[in-house]
Order: sequence, then structure tokens, then C-alpha cells
Amino acid sequence: MTIQLAFVSLAVGLILAMLFAGGEMSRYRVISWPTTFIVTILRGLPELLVVLFIFFGSGQIIFYITGEFIEISPFLSGVIALSLIFASYAAQTIRGALKAVPKGQQEAANALGINKQRTFFSIILPQAVRHALPGLTNQWLVLLKDTALVSLIGVTDLLKQAQLASAATHESFTWYATAAAVYLIITLITQRVIKIIENKFSEQDGSNVIKNKSQGATV
Repeated sequence: MTIQLAFVSLAVGLILAMLFAGGEMSRYRVISWPTTFIVTILRGLPELLVVLFIFFGSGQIIFYITGEFIEISPFLSGVIALSLIFASYAAQTIRGALKAVPKGQQEAANALGINKQRTFFSIILPQAVRHALPGLTNQWLVLLKDTALVSLIGVTDLLKQAQLASAATHESFTWYATAAAVYLIITLITQRVIKIIENKFSEQDGSNVIKNKSQGATV
């Protein structure tokens, strides 16, 4: 349940992060100002409060809008809350990564007659990913540990299961230590995967540099 919650929140959070980053970078104030306002609120509130607000407040908001009470499941509430929390921080990383790409890349693509959509996805985005990867991986690790917050709204994740086992056996240290060990193992495995991904991007950068040098020498 913990891994499922983390990966679903990551997928939704990345989509929201790109929307938030695009909204904040928009030239239209009617888009940039509300987006910045939402991101500022999400970053300013305690993460636990965001989880509780989504769980207890979302049904009430839907009732005010539709006049019908719709119960939101704890898992869905947790995904929404964790995705919003992740997106509010990841948006800043993505925005900074996009700005880190030299403007000359866009100008060169325009000079070659490449359309804006292809320029973004084929030229700008791959370079921005390399800049954003270290920050996003750190935020992923934070997200993984933040999944423990949803135990307070009834999701039977790793921490909630440890609490239930502790209450049933009266062996609090054993079960909480076990939960801590599992979190640590998941984190170590994740860090190893991230390291492989970073090395792959580094190798690609090195091969591109060698290729460019060889082409320059040929010219």
C-alpha cells in the first residue's frame, strides 16, 4: 500500500508540477497569478494539514457545489494531498530547470525552422530533465516518507499496520523498528535506482561532448 500510494502520487504529482510550472511561467497574469497563489498556499501550509483538509474538506466542498454528499475514500484523499504537496515543490524545480536551459537553444531551433512543439520536446525538455533530476529525486524521497501521514486518515499503509500490530501485541518498539527498517530498505533501493539513472544521463552528456568535439575537429 505504501509503495502503491507513493508511485500513484508521484505520477499525478509530476503532471500537476508541470502544469504549475507552466502556469507560473505564463505571460498571461490571469494564469500566472492564480497558479502562484495556489502553489504559495500549498508550500506554506503544514503537510499534515493539507492531508486533513483534503480528507475532511473535499466532500464538504463537493456538497456545496453539487448539493450531494460524495464520500472521498481515504486512499484517494491521500493521493490528492500528497500529489499537491509534491507538485508545489517540484514545480519550482522544473521551472528552474527550464530557465537553466540557454535561450540560445530556442533561438537556434527557430533559425533552423523547427516548430515550437518539437523544439520543446526534442531540445529544451531533455536538457531541462538533466537539471531537474537531482531536485526531483530528493523530493521523491520526501514524498515516500510523507506517505506515513495518510495513516491518520485511515489508510492501512506501512505505519498504520505497525500501529495496529503494536496495539495488538503491546510490542511498540519491535513493530515501529520493523516499519523503520522497511522504509530504510525502500529508500536505499530507490537511491540505487536514482544513481543508475543519473549515471545514464551523465554518460549521455559525455558522449555528446565527445561527438561535438570530433565534429569540430573534422570541420
